[in-house]
Order: sequence, then structure tokens, then C-alpha cells
Amino acid sequence: MAMSSHLSELRKKHQALSVEIEEEQKRPSSDDFAIKQLKLKKLHLKEEIERLAIQA
Repeated sequence: MAMSSHLSELRKKHQALSVEIEEEQKRPSSDDFAIKQLKLKKLHLKEEIERLAIQA
């Protein structure tokens, strides 16, 4: 897989997590722990994207 395509996939996953977090926060009985876990995954993806972008 080419680096640019891998970065593109990571960015799509990052955006999907943003949407998922937003939807979870809108729910009346939102789960704070689940939101925290999703935000942590999103942060790890962001760090990976930045690391790969520097190498590219």
C-alpha cells in the first residue's frame, strides 16, 4: 500500500471517529467512558497521521 493511500485511510478513520464522538455526545444518556475511549483512539490516529506525514 502506498504511503499516500495509507494516510488517506487513516484520515478517513479519524473523521469517522469525529462523527461517532459527536453522535455519542448528542445522545441523552451518553457514556462518558465510551466518549473518552473514542477520543483516545482519535488522538492516536492523529499522532500516527502526523508521524507518517513527516516521513512522506
